Amino acid sequence: MSSYPAPIDARLRAIGAQEGDTVLVTVGERVIEGRVMPHHGASAMRILTLKLSSGYNIGVQLDEHARLLLLRKADAPFRPTRVLSARPGLRLVAFLGTGGTIASYVDYRTGAVHPARSVEDLVFSVPEIETLCTPRARVVFQVFSEDLRPSHWQQLAQEVVREFDGGAAGVVIPHGTDTLGYTAAALSFMLPQLCGPVVFVGAQRSSDRPSSDAPENLLGAVHGALSGVGEVLVAMHRTSSDGDIALHRGSRVRKSHSSRRDAFRSPNEEPLGSVNEGTTRFNAPTRPAVDGPQQALTRLEERVALVWYHPGIRPEEFAHALRSNRGVVIAGTGLGHVGSHLLELVRSAVAGGCIVGMTTQCMSGSVDLDVYATGRDLVAAGVLPLGDLLPETATIKMMWVLGNLEGAQAQRQALATDLVGELGTSRPYLSYDRAGSADVARPQVSR
Repeated sequence: MSSYPAPIDARLRAIGAQEGDTVLVTVGERVIEGRVMPHHGASAMRILTLKLSSGYNIGVQLDEHARLLLLRKADAPFRPTRVLSARPGLRLVAFLGTGGTIASYVDYRTGAVHPARSVEDLVFSVPEIETLCTPRARVVFQVFSEDLRPSHWQQLAQEVVREFDGGAAGVVIPHGTDTLGYTAAALSFMLPQLCGPVVFVGAQRSSDRPSSDAPENLLGAVHGALSGVGEVLVAMHRTSSDGDIALHRGSRVRKSHSSRRDAFRSPNEEPLGSVNEGTTRFNAPTRPAVDGPQQALTRLEERVALVWYHPGIRPEEFAHALRSNRGVVIAGTGLGHVGSHLLELVRSAVAGGCIVGMTTQCMSGSVDLDVYATGRDLVAAGVLPLGDLLPETATIKMMWVLGNLEGAQAQRQALATDLVGELGTSRPYLSYDRAGSADVARPQVSR
């Protein structure tokens, strides 16, 4: 039985066709030839998906008037078995598969894109990789990025340590783009002292599309993994055209477009670096690699909420987030504001031990709670301004800080301190104690 609902499955069976076979569909005056693709969960019951000779997919509605003809059966699938081998003189790069659009291969029997059965599938899809490094690949988990949870971040951080302790010069992590920024931020805090780069990479367009960005992104990630810095990076197209891959700092990157190849941005600053024609360049100081055994500081406090303020938010909804969590990050309007009717709720929550941090909803810029009376009232209520931290990064940072440090003063100090390059340096930043000092000591965390 095919993956199609009963109405389409019966039509395919009637002509002896299945996924991968080439069929001819006649709908009125229109004649369409294509390979039968697997049914997509978002498709309607009577939609047949075909791959055209151009490489693009099309959905065809098979009503009672449509005619279906089998043209030819698919050849048997051919998937050569290859083994990654050591390359004399080339450094070892580890590939840790997690899932996502980039973690796919094209089945040339059906033309369908399937999750990679091994990360070797990805490595072999870009032959240049084996001229740059000795690749070592394995799948850690195969999960859609929207289904990832903090436990996945913790597992991934531990696997990165395992690879570095096993001799890797760098680690490449193919990842779904939708929550890539969250995972990159999480590993930035969990792995504060790296002996080499950890590079996340994704794809906006799958491998079966002529416009796929997967091969170039993956190759750029390998160059980033061989750069020798002690950073968590994200490698994605810098522009919509080919040839230029941006290297974003993992704690300062956001997916800013749902579909463009250059969807990722580093708000308030340029990407940390780039890969162009095989040359890796960094535009700003990077964190140096640190020798010695690696350590993953993976404790997280999951009782942290991100609250996106909006006019008309119900006080009881706001109060619930404050009461039920140890930390709350507010994405406020403009310079970091919420309605004045919520001030007493905030004051009460802070008095009860909840740490409340303020970020901005704006695409660029920084929180400044000294400009308007509303901001000053929030500070008086105990709200901690978080500078130009992205709301999602601030949420991850609060989870990590509350999980690894004891005492409200130490936790507030850490949240106001640049730990792994997550806070911008080009704008003034007010520290948690309102002293205005940029020389706040980096907190010490031990396990």
